[in-house]
Amino acid sequence: MDLVNTLVQGLLLGGLYALFAAGLSIMFGVMRMVNLAHGDLAVVAAYIVLTFLGGTIFPLWLVVLVTLPIFAVLGYALHRSVFSRSLKAGPLSTLLVTFGLSIIIQNGLLEAFSADTRSIDMGALNTGAFRLNDSVSVSYVGLLTLLLAVGVIVGIQLFLKRSKTGRMMRAVSDDAEAASLVGANSRHLYAVATALAFGTVALAGIMSGARSSFEPSIGPAQLILAFEAVVIGGLGSLWGTLLGGTVLGLAQAFAAHIDPSSTLLAGHLVFLAVLAFRPQGLIPQRAV
Repeated sequence: MDLVNTLVQGLLLGGLYALFAAGLSIMFGVMRMVNLAHGDLAVVAAYIVLTFLGGTIFPLWLVVLVTLPIFAVLGYALHRSVFSRSLKAGPLSTLLVTFGLSIIIQNGLLEAFSADTRSIDMGALNTGAFRLNDSVSVSYVGLLTLLLAVGVIVGIQLFLKRSKTGRMMRAVSDDAEAASLVGANSRHLYAVATALAFGTVALAGIMSGARSSFEPSIGPAQLILAFEAVVIGGLGSLWGTLLGGTVLGLAQAFAAHIDPSSTLLAGHLVFLAVLAFRPQGLIPQRAV
């Protein structure tokens, strides 16, 4: 039964990693851009929710519903004003710009909230769990995170395949110049992709803040795990992202079962093994 519980906890942890990685996968799949501030943006979302919950009478669900559109608008505006210019200069420029954004966010959060660790109080979701038996339990917040990860990936896939904007986004991803001949506005479509990525990472940051504690400098660690999930699953593949997050979560859970001190190391070793023996990822085809 201990192994069953480890398997369950690994799947739940994998859902969190997949939710983190989905936004990173969207940006890379559509515009071949790696956002080094990805994890820091998740931390910003967690602090925003924490601040509203502590300083207002608004319920949690309303705060989350307000935060996600704010991040989507922020992503759209940031791309139109900053990211689009750096993309024209080349991939190295985008790395430098997003690295600078990461440093700014970390120092801004440190000034505003200090280095103290915090967590988001979701009431019974934080502590409640389904007990399948004496050895196996499924936490409410873990299960919700996994369901959200699957729902987000399914929703994005349907958006890309069924909507006009999604189909144009896929066309721009394949060949921006050819797509422009049929009326595709690549700057707008790239900004929409960034908005989706920002909204997704905000949701990931909120769920992560409910599962565990966070502080201003934790963003890079979250970025590394998200990036590993994307690479393991296959660059640009959303379903691969879900699989990659699951593999990473299971590796860490089983390693923790054997030796808790090797939890993070096990995930990194799996990542290196995939790079060595299957660099295209487990599901190499692109979803966008």
